[in-house]
Amino acid sequence: MRVFIQLLFSLLPFVTIAQTDTEEYLRWNAAKQLTWNDYKGEPNPYSDAAASTSTILSIEYKMNSSNFGYSIKSLFSKTRSWGLHKTPYILSHEQGHFDLAEVFARKLHKEMSRYVFNKKTYQKDLKKIYEDITKEKEEVQNTYDKETKHSINKQKQAEWLLKIENLLVEFEPWSNY
Repeated sequence: MRVFIQLLFSLLPFVTIAQTDTEEYLRWNAAKQLTWNDYKGEPNPYSDAAASTSTILSIEYKMNSSNFGYSIKSLFSKTRSWGLHKTPYILSHEQGHFDLAEVFARKLHKEMSRYVFNKKTYQKDLKKIYEDITKEKEEVQNTYDKETKHSINKQKQAEWLLKIENLLVEFEPWSNY
């Protein structure tokens, strides 16, 4: 039930931030829910968690003297994610973590789409945008686990899944990253 968030960031032109090897990563897709077969990692024997979902929020920047562009990815790591107690209920909690990662990918796209490129300050500007979004993402992921008690509180779990669904709808206009 714990989520390990790997945040990848770079400001170098034409550098890919996250490798998207299909054997390792799944891109978030509304039509594809996670299954326990996606969880390839070995359970942590020292953890009291029932499962662990590792997500990656990556961004790639491309810039030259006249153009600035970016590409965002919300990814699930198969080899860093594991399940010990593989029930449909726990899987829905873990899907919630992946869906929250997608919400923040959309939030990042929203902020990036508003950014006006400044050649003198872009490195500082882009780093701040990314760090602000990923900090909020981590706080929300932790709040999700805390309030649901890692899915044990079934009423809070149901409330959170509805909240996540509503957030995905709210940020739908920024899903085309």
